[in-house]
Amino acid sequence: MATRRDDRIIETSTEARQGEPGPSVAALLTVSTGLAILILGVIWFVFFRT
Repeated sequence: MATRRDDRIIETSTEARQGEPGPSVAALLTVSTGLAILILGVIWFVFFRT
């Protein structure tokens, strides 16, 4: 548990790393993956279409 000492919050390194990825992280991952697929599709369509 985080403790307070001299108006500072003291946490162990494990406690400090326990942030939860929220919905914005999932949205960023989804959008970036979609853009990567779209860009690769455009490159394939322009250069490798026969």
